Amino acid sequence: MRSILRNGACLREFLRYTTFSVLGTLGISCYILADTYFIAKGLGSSGLAALNLAIPVYNLIYGSGLMLGMGGATMFSIYSGRGEKNLANVIYSNAVCLSLGISLLFFLAGCLWAEPMAQLLGADASILPMTRIYLKWLLLFSPAFMMNTLLQCFVRNDGGPQLSMAAMITGSVANILLDYIFIFPLDMGMLGAVLATGISPVVSMIMMLPHWMRGKNHVTFHLARLQREPVKQAMALGVPSLISQLSGAMVMILFNLLILGLEGNTGVAAYGVVANIAIVTTAIINGIAQGAQPLLSRFYGIGDKKQERAVTGYAMKTAILTALLLYLLLTAFAAPITAAFNSEEDKALQEIAEEGMKLYFLSLAATGANTVFATLFTSVEMALPAQILSLLRGVLLLVPAVFGLAYLFGMPGVWLSFPVAEGAAVCYAVAAYRKYGRSNPRHQRGQNTF
Repeated sequence: MRSILRNGACLREFLRYTTFSVLGTLGISCYILADTYFIAKGLGSSGLAALNLAIPVYNLIYGSGLMLGMGGATMFSIYSGRGEKNLANVIYSNAVCLSLGISLLFFLAGCLWAEPMAQLLGADASILPMTRIYLKWLLLFSPAFMMNTLLQCFVRNDGGPQLSMAAMITGSVANILLDYIFIFPLDMGMLGAVLATGISPVVSMIMMLPHWMRGKNHVTFHLARLQREPVKQAMALGVPSLISQLSGAMVMILFNLLILGLEGNTGVAAYGVVANIAIVTTAIINGIAQGAQPLLSRFYGIGDKKQERAVTGYAMKTAILTALLLYLLLTAFAAPITAAFNSEEDKALQEIAEEGMKLYFLSLAATGANTVFATLFTSVEMALPAQILSLLRGVLLLVPAVFGLAYLFGMPGVWLSFPVAEGAAVCYAVAAYRKYGRSNPRHQRGQNTF
């Protein structure tokens, strides 16, 4: 089967998938953002610092779900495009079983090791109780987080981008409402915040049930033996998503410890404000890339290189323009945005966070380009370049940059390490893309995607 989409139809498909995907990923980002806002209002800078120390564990849980969801859904789209429906369903069934198995390990960690983990992440005596509570319940809800992420990826790739988006947004709204109820009227503090976050993916999964109940699904679950090669390939394609989240978690831990030495708990709270705003900007950019992914995988699966190039160009232009607009908005409104999370009107926190917003988000345009490149590589079964790009952005470039720049410039150097690392990673991404175009005979030479 060959694609018969014309350029106008291809653009409409891209806009449809991307719009729903961006709205959906924004919904997911609001899980943590709502916690940040309500914890800042209800528990002050100590609660904000405790939350920021616990967020890396959420990254680990979410990244594990995203690895299975993005990798599995990518292979599902490729197999479906080739008409191999049985293999597509085997991938889905195996991904569900692996997700449940991995989440059980997180669940056990929450039961047994929440307090040692909080101490390891840097919580001192003043914020240890709040950090322990948030970590424990976050881990106990890990099966819900992982399954929700997995199902959203498959529903979107199974022709249900609207439903996937609606489920994400509904879960986000539930989180915001429950945050307010649990923290303020019920006065449940940090426990209320994490319970609101944990219940939200359950609401989201309930919203996705009509995809199966109304018979709109092409993907079905059935007990099957683990198919090593297809699952191995799917996980390899999903590893860049996991690397991105793991490196984000590791970097956040590193930054927390580094900032504790530079500015103390106030600096960590300020970093928490910037990091949580970054969750939203990253969600928007990821939404653009994830919206393009089903189309890229479909066109790759059926060998339609013209449409594959067109979608890549749409995604790249949209991501970079969006990034530039976001930077202008964030720098123009840095003061009121920071003030919204600074309930105690801490002058030092305000100054550190405002400066951080203006320096950290210089990375946005490069982040947009790198995210689209990583998604393209994953969508066309180029697992190794996608993995290398994720490692460069998340660890290999960023860690040396933050140590070197922090030594030279202090706190401003910490913020500048992000744009430096993302900018350097773009150079590798462009080189890898050009090599892909030259080495793949199905790509015509001399054509410029962008």
